[in-house]
Amino acid sequence: MIRLPDLHNRLASHGYHTIALQAPEGLKRLLPRLAQDLQNLGYEVIISGDPCYGACDLDLNARDCADVLVHIGHTPVDETDRVIYEPWPVDGDISVINEAIPRLIGKKVGLVTTVQHIHLLPKVVELLSNAGIESVVAEPSSRTPCPGQVLGCSFHAARKAGADEILFLGTGLFHPIGIKLATGARVIACDPITGRIEEPDADRLLRVRFGLIQKAKEAYSYGIIVSSKTGQCRSDLADHLCSLSKRAYKIMLREVTPDQLLNMGFPCYVNTACPRLAYDDQIRFSVPVLTPAEFEIVCGFRDFADYEVDEIS
Repeated sequence: MIRLPDLHNRLASHGYHTIALQAPEGLKRLLPRLAQDLQNLGYEVIISGDPCYGACDLDLNARDCADVLVHIGHTPVDETDRVIYEPWPVDGDISVINEAIPRLIGKKVGLVTTVQHIHLLPKVVELLSNAGIESVVAEPSSRTPCPGQVLGCSFHAARKAGADEILFLGTGLFHPIGIKLATGARVIACDPITGRIEEPDADRLLRVRFGLIQKAKEAYSYGIIVSSKTGQCRSDLADHLCSLSKRAYKIMLREVTPDQLLNMGFPCYVNTACPRLAYDDQIRFSVPVLTPAEFEIVCGFRDFADYEVDEIS
């Protein structure tokens, strides 16, 4: 929930008058009502209607037509100026943790979650403590400003926990699988919405990725995708990857879609934009879309035994 008086105070303290609003797809329907509330307070409002996938995907065009961009649903991943962040907490039933406790082997566990559930961590720590289990909640990093926070592109908090077991509080298995690959630890995923408890199978993903790597070795050229989005642009990494093969070419894109890649016609792409594109969206693409480490394997500069999950530092 957005506390309108608090947001009004933040805007007024800077003297902002024209406000651009941005939200991810699941929260976009909030924007018309918020725009009306802000207009009632005397602000001029612009709504960003373009797709948004996170704080790495700020609409700078909308911001530049206003005094400030109000980004809803995420915390900052960089220091882009004239942006105000309004996280969107999501409550859930943390009793799922009580059901996960008997599955723990040791008495010390790393505790991580996504920004939507950050506010639940203190209660989870208390539950674990009452069961005699020590929780390790890592300190913030430059890309994850909340203690214990992980992103689809950053598992820093899980690594810094330094524990043999990690409890992930959140929905889906993408983050837990990434945590397992990044840390090598045992991961137990606890969903406070569905009440489901799962241990992710990272081996299945690795088998899929190995098959894509083998197929990519047959490609006659490679498109190295570079994102123009604020928090995803890794141009230096793309330059490094291009240096590994004379058949690799940089491609600048804002939205990476199956149609865009199909139209360019490369038999293989390497993704330096959002890491989730290669992992989550591969099924949508007709050709292999590799991670940077996977391309290093293709080019003979890394062994598959040294596989590492793609992250943005």
